[in-house]
Amino acid sequence: MSNASKQRGTAAETAVVNYLHANGFPHVERRALAGVNDRGDISGIPGVVLEVKNCKRIELAGWADELDVEMRNAGAYLGAVIAKRKGTTDVGRWYAILPVSVLVDLLREGEE
Repeated sequence: MSNASKQRGTAAETAVVNYLHANGFPHVERRALAGVNDRGDISGIPGVVLEVKNCKRIELAGWADELDVEMRNAGAYLGAVIAKRKGTTDVGRWYAILPVSVLVDLLREGEE
């Protein structure tokens, strides 16, 4: 990973943390890199993995596979990839990408 792409990733992760803080999640923080034992980029919401992407190209299949591994590593039941939307720094307008199985779990929780 080039230094420029690492800086873009760090900036996006920091923006997501700040957005989550401002929206009622005071305990979230950037997670240290963990190699093959990666558990996502953002910690502080129990049972949830968040992977942040700030890439020029959208690579859904690869991102979904990465999220799946990270959710298993973390023992998480919910997870999403947060992808920066080109042309805006407003994290609320970025994309949250998740497997349909995770969406179904969220919908079930909403019914309880």
